[in-house]
Amino acid sequence: METFDRELLAAIGKSRPRVAIVPAAPTRRSEETLRRWAELGRQHFEALGAEVETVLVRSRAEADDPASAQAVGEADLIYVSGGRPHDLLAVLAGSQTWEAARRAHQRGATLAGCAAGAMVLGGRCLDMRRRLGWPVRWELALDVIPGAAVTPWYDGLPEPLRAFVILQAPRDTVVLGIDRETAVVGRDGAWQVRGSGRVTVWRGRRRTRHRAGDVIRL
Repeated sequence: METFDRELLAAIGKSRPRVAIVPAAPTRRSEETLRRWAELGRQHFEALGAEVETVLVRSRAEADDPASAQAVGEADLIYVSGGRPHDLLAVLAGSQTWEAARRAHQRGATLAGCAAGAMVLGGRCLDMRRRLGWPVRWELALDVIPGAAVTPWYDGLPEPLRAFVILQAPRDTVVLGIDRETAVVGRDGAWQVRGSGRVTVWRGRRRTRHRAGDVIRL
């Protein structure tokens, strides 16, 4: 995704944009794994010419730390990485760090997420604590994308299995199934597909496919 990330930084319009990497709440991961994720993000964005700060929020107390909130609030690009979506929501939702991210986004900062970090940005998020079965639970998320839910690595599982889960989403929720090495970039209600894979959009039982350059309106 290097080309995509370069374009994200270029769109900011600064010679050295500020990036906050937020590897949040992987409660079942080791400290070493968490710091490795943070370091990978730092190295990646520094190589692209950005000024990078890693903001570790492993608990709600850390997410309410004024220093973490300040670091996120001053960023031009806020990047939330993976983990388990329920854990990310438990730590971030309603915290000072998330409030700072929300205000930064309102003033024009870019919010980005991968894996669980992308899932929690929707209006709904699949609760992955439960085993597959009936019913599947879709919990309220951070609502950056109202009325939508994100399913990453869509091409990583057989589509019938994906469909079984997605068709249990709330009726008012559009589900975006995003393939690996693929992204959607939203601005003013329109979402453009970028990358080498596809985005599968589910509106109830209606399914459409979209490739790089296609624009999706939610």
